[in-house]
Amino acid sequence: MMLRITVFVMMSLGLLGFGTVAWISMMPPASDPAVEANAAPVVQMDTILVASRDLQAGTLVKPDDIGTVQVPRDKIPEGASLDTSSNRHQLAGAMVRRRVPSGDLLLGRELLRPGDHGFLAAVLNSGMRAVTIGVDAITGSAGLIWPGDRIDVLLTHQMDDPARPVGRRIAAETVLSNVRVIAIDQQLVQGAAPGSSESKPAATVTLEVTGLQSERVSVASRLGRLSLVVRAAKSVEELGADPSVEVSAVGSPPARAGITWAGDVSPALTTDTVVKNLPSVVRVYRGNGDGQEYKF
Repeated sequence: MMLRITVFVMMSLGLLGFGTVAWISMMPPASDPAVEANAAPVVQMDTILVASRDLQAGTLVKPDDIGTVQVPRDKIPEGASLDTSSNRHQLAGAMVRRRVPSGDLLLGRELLRPGDHGFLAAVLNSGMRAVTIGVDAITGSAGLIWPGDRIDVLLTHQMDDPARPVGRRIAAETVLSNVRVIAIDQQLVQGAAPGSSESKPAATVTLEVTGLQSERVSVASRLGRLSLVVRAAKSVEELGADPSVEVSAVGSPPARAGITWAGDVSPALTTDTVVKNLPSVVRVYRGNGDGQEYKF
């Protein structure tokens, strides 16, 4: 009996010792105060929005004008905007009140946002006017036009005159050249990511024009369909192109400078390419007699 009790006690002590060793091994090692004193603190960083290039006073901010920089969370400058889609949307299309060097913060107090009182008047250069035209997803360049872009306005119209040759019933011409876009819809920006619920085609585009150009737009909007053509960001001189050389789609210049007729695009519509129908002749032979000709 005593032997059993002794064995049981020894087993219990063994299990207790094993458990104690296992518990001690699972405990984290004691920290060294000297090491903790020398360890660098973890700095929380946030991303804020800055100008990606030099922006002159009066510039309308485009999406690619917005850059980012990381700063410690406890040192974010007052008025800085965090890098969020909402803040980017609000900055795009705003007008810069003063020159903003590349890398500087885009502060709200230095920007005149769409909808602010006097925004449109402040955007216009001296002596210029603002004129608005209606567009759709196609005529508005698929929603890829932004405030600040330079564009041409193209008029396509059809003359319903049966007396005119077929190749002279549809024409296209540039009614405005190299004008600045200052507004897209009432919000003046588009900013929504492609495919998002906020992305929708623009309905109106407002342009900066002269008084005479505004009259041309008014007349052109009654004549036919207006389309917007985006110009290159670089000037013609920088691209090394010759602006005086223009060739039509079929390799020949238009009949008159500045106008492209339907016949200039499709030679099949020009009257001088129509081949006149020649009479067909069939000779019919009956037996051994001479044949007889039939024309039709």
